[in-house]
Amino acid sequence: MIEIDGSRGEGGGQILRTSLALSMVTGQPVRFVNIRAARSRPGLLRQHLTAVKAAGAISGAKVDGDRLGSMTLTFEPSKIEAGDYHFAIGSAGSCLLVLQTILPALMIADGPSRVELEGGTHNPFAPPFEFLELSFLPLLKEIGPEVRLTLDRPGFYPAGGGRCSAAITPAEKLQPIELIQRGKLLNREALAIVSRLPAKIAARELETAARTLGWPKSTLKVEQVTTSPGPGNALLLSVSYENVTEVVTGFGDVKVSAERVAKRAAGELKKYLNGTAPVGSHLADQLLLPLAMADGGQFRCQQTTQHTLTNIETIKMFLDLEIDVQPQDDESVLIRIG
Repeated sequence: MIEIDGSRGEGGGQILRTSLALSMVTGQPVRFVNIRAARSRPGLLRQHLTAVKAAGAISGAKVDGDRLGSMTLTFEPSKIEAGDYHFAIGSAGSCLLVLQTILPALMIADGPSRVELEGGTHNPFAPPFEFLELSFLPLLKEIGPEVRLTLDRPGFYPAGGGRCSAAITPAEKLQPIELIQRGKLLNREALAIVSRLPAKIAARELETAARTLGWPKSTLKVEQVTTSPGPGNALLLSVSYENVTEVVTGFGDVKVSAERVAKRAAGELKKYLNGTAPVGSHLADQLLLPLAMADGGQFRCQQTTQHTLTNIETIKMFLDLEIDVQPQDDESVLIRIG
């Protein structure tokens, strides 16, 4: 049984999610200690507990310690079962992080699956729906599996109540990919989503983002949501190239002005645009696991965060393969797997 210390590295929930995924994929039982020890509220919160229960459901696992606040957990998987599943967090916790936990196993299952998820779909510190749809899933399709993501209704913090579904068609064999260059710029868009809030908030965000980035009005778009249970706001800035799409998100907050939200998001995107690497730091985290399962591949990213380095070390605890992190002359980083 592999023992995972959740206090090492960045000490957050990614250690738990990656380890659960690889436990199912490899069939290796795992014991966790110090789960999320580096967080202000350590242990299993609702979204982490839902991820544990989801992983247990699709793999027939024997689980001990699956309760709110638990900092220890034992997980012994059996066989991965394709099928139709429904998982509800019961809070605004990210349901897309639950999907992140079980997707690696379902994308190599013996048949297609459909997963319906309820919770938060647009959360700070978690990939929003559009990031997965536009940035990650097209690249995952190149690796092998096809995942169609549908947003039934968005869920914002703190009300939650979002619902989305994923239709997963597994691949017979995962293929390594290389992502070294962005390619030609194809499109750029600034999308401001508002739910149960004045439309002028979206207008102020878009005006600030356009001014900061030097984008024309034709790139600006407002989406007013009426189906979400609570108020919320997200600003999504995307740039699409031949080989990759980068999505940067800013989330509205009652304590932060619309202009400040937009400046932060636009500033993050400007750093990406000023570089040449195709893969942003958040996408790097997403690509590591499927490429490790494919036994190879490489990509060039802007930087390696503590989050990325912790994820690499977690993967290497389950899989016997090399993952090289090589700084490049242009200040980007080449990550070579296998």
